[in-house]
Amino acid sequence: MPSTNLTFSSAEAHRNWLEGQSALPRGFRVGRTRLEFMPVEVAKPAKMNLTLIVLDEPTPSFAALFTRNAFPGAPVLIGRQRLKEPTLGAVVVNNKVSNVCAPGGVEASERLCSAVAGKLGLSASQVLPCSTGVIGWRLPVDAMVDAVPQAVSALEAGSVMPAAEGIMTTDLYPKARRAVVGNGSIVGIAKGAGMIEPNLATMLVFLMTDVDVPREALRTTLHAVTQRTFGCISVDSDTSTSDTVALLSSRKVPCPSLPEFEAALERVCADLAEDIVRNGEGVHHVMRVRVHGAPSEEVARGIGKSVVNSPLFQCAVNGNDPNVGRLVAAIGKYVGANHPEVDLSHCTLRMGGRVILEHGAFRLDNEAEKALVAHMKGAELYASVAPPDGLTFRPPVTFPPHERAVEIEVDLGTGPAASTVLGADRSHEYISENADYRS
Repeated sequence: MPSTNLTFSSAEAHRNWLEGQSALPRGFRVGRTRLEFMPVEVAKPAKMNLTLIVLDEPTPSFAALFTRNAFPGAPVLIGRQRLKEPTLGAVVVNNKVSNVCAPGGVEASERLCSAVAGKLGLSASQVLPCSTGVIGWRLPVDAMVDAVPQAVSALEAGSVMPAAEGIMTTDLYPKARRAVVGNGSIVGIAKGAGMIEPNLATMLVFLMTDVDVPREALRTTLHAVTQRTFGCISVDSDTSTSDTVALLSSRKVPCPSLPEFEAALERVCADLAEDIVRNGEGVHHVMRVRVHGAPSEEVARGIGKSVVNSPLFQCAVNGNDPNVGRLVAAIGKYVGANHPEVDLSHCTLRMGGRVILEHGAFRLDNEAEKALVAHMKGAELYASVAPPDGLTFRPPVTFPPHERAVEIEVDLGTGPAASTVLGADRSHEYISENADYRS
C-alpha cells in the first residue's frame, strides 16, 4: 500500500510534485550527459544517457542486491565483487544497452569505471557500474569514455531529478520518492517498466541517505525491506538480467534509531515499487492482491504472484471485465501445484471490498457484476486509443493520473501469515511496445 493516495490533474502537476521529492541528502551530487553512437550489432544510430551518482567522500556504508537470473549482465558480475571493497565513491549508469553476454562486457564496464574514477580522484574499484537496455549489444565504450568529462562537469548537489530522468528507457516518466529520518533523509529513484518480476531486486533502484547506518546493518536492512517491497511486484513475470538495488550512506547525520530508519526505507521502497508497476509498459490497471490467513509468507506471496501473473486474468482486468473465475483458477493453480496440503474450503475472496466467494461458492449477481465493473473502471489509468494506422497503440498520458488499484483480498483462513503483491494488467500497448522494442 502506498504511503499516500495521490491524484494528478496534469503532467505539470505531477512534475511539480516530483520536484518536491527530489532534494538530495547531504553529501551527494548527480549529473548526466547524452551521447550518440552506432551499435555494432545494428546499423542504426542510437542515443544513450550516462548518469553519475557521486558521494563527496567515499563511504564504507553501502549495500546492494542483484538479480538471481543465471545470465546476469557484466555490471552485476562486477557489482557483486564491489560488495567486498572497503569503500564506494560513485555509481555510473547507462541506459540503452544492458551489457549482458556481450563480448568483452566485463572489460568494457571496468574501463568505464576507470575513466570515471580518474575524473573523480577515486580508484576504479570504488565505482559501481550499472547498465540497462537492449540485451546482447556491446557497450559503445569509446564514446562513453569520451562523454565522462561532460557527465562529471554536470554534477550538482541540488536535485536527484537529472539522475531519475537519465536512467529511464521505456518508462513514461521518472520515479523519485523521499522520506525524512530524524535530521536526515532517504531519497530513491527507480527505472523499470518491462521485464519485471524481481528475485531480490528489480531493474535499477538507487537509494541515497545521509543517515549514518553501519555497513552490516545497512545491508541487513536493505535485504529485509527489499523482500517485502520490490520482491512482491510483477509486471510480466520476467526477471531481468540486470536487476540492481543499491543503497549508499554519506554518513552525515546521526541515525535516530535503526527501526525508524528501516521504516522510512520501507516507505520509500514500497512507493517506488508501486511506481514501477504503475509505470509499467502498457499498464492500464495496477492490481493490489492482499493475501492473509496463510500458513506461511511463502504461500501468501506465491498466491499473490500467481494472480497477478495470470495472462487470462491480466487480460480480463485490462478490459474491466470481472471474470472472477480466472482469479479462482490462478489461486487454485498455485496451491494445487505447490502446496496441495492447503485447504481452500475456508477461503474468502473480495474485490473492491465486496465478497465474491465464500466457503467455496461464488456470491455473484447482477448488482455485484455492476459494482465490480465500476471498481475496475475507477482504477483504470487510461483507456486504449488506437492510432489511425491501427498498428501501434500508445498511452495518451505521460504521467500517473492517480494511485488507485484493483483491490483483491484473499483470506485463506488457515494461518497467521500475509503478503501483499502488486501487479499489472496485460494490454495491446504491452504487446506493441515489446514487438517493436528494437525496431
